Amino acid sequence: MSVIIKNDALIADQALQIVARERAVALSDREWKHRLAGYGYSIRDASDGRRFVETLPHRVALCELPSGLFN
Repeated sequence: MSVIIKNDALIADQALQIVARERAVALSDREWKHRLAGYGYSIRDASDGRRFVETLPHRVALCELPSGLFN
């Protein structure tokens, strides 16, 4: 397994598509995060209120979630 070092726009776009699709079918924030873990992604909440999509298990940040879209 390789670690993503360079943030690629294509990878970030694909991750956001998965995040949006799974959020649409999840009934709660907890279920949404559980479903994302199955794809190898997690949501990290920053102290300033922003949210990031990151890979599991390495916790490499891929992109920031658009503000207000998934709150």
